[in-house]
Amino acid sequence: GNRECVAQGGANILNGLFGGMGGCAMIGQSLINVDSGGRGRLSGIVASIALLLFVLFGAPLIEQVPLAALVGVMFMVVIGTFAWSSFRILHKIPMSDAFVLIAVSAITVVEDLAVAVIAGVIMSALVFAWKNAIMIRARKRIKEDGTKVYEIWGPLFFGSVQNFNAKFDPKNDPENIEIDFIESRVNDHSGIEAIRSIANKYLDLDKNIKLTHLSPECQILLLKANQKFE
Repeated sequence: GNRECVAQGGANILNGLFGGMGGCAMIGQSLINVDSGGRGRLSGIVASIALLLFVLFGAPLIEQVPLAALVGVMFMVVIGTFAWSSFRILHKIPMSDAFVLIAVSAITVVEDLAVAVIAGVIMSALVFAWKNAIMIRARKRIKEDGTKVYEIWGPLFFGSVQNFNAKFDPKNDPENIEIDFIESRVNDHSGIEAIRSIANKYLDLDKNIKLTHLSPECQILLLKANQKFE
């Protein structure tokens, strides 16, 4: 699979240098080869050489094939390409995954495969971000010396910033606060800004705040934003 992708990418780049338009016919070709029993390298080579001969010399012959026959061939390729087993598991998978699956299939029919793949990746990324945004947790406890500890669990990034800020109560918290990130990871600049913002709220109230188990990169950025974090 990886070799085929590299070969196809290299061919498309070379094709562009000659003013051609890159494309991807490998799915249909691979399915036809496998269904016909051709599972070796030779089957791919024969298919590519035959395609080249058709393009260079066989165009007049191809034009004599009725279009309806080619449509029938494409229908069979589509039937063989579609993962019909997806319908059997629709009620077993998460609702978000089922939505992405149906949406990508519909966009493929209405537009084309490239647009459908891009849309599917974007939708899956948004679903992933949403699921991770609601995973952040803050476990609270009080130390013997009266320090209130917030133990943060889950990823801190742009999607979870709002939930992160809602965990704290600067006005009603005691004088000494500790935020422990041992079970959390700060993934982007929005997360760092959220830490800086919540820490500044405690500092503005003249309360002592301690941030523990932050990554070195996060510490450097926080110190650049406010030297009080030292």
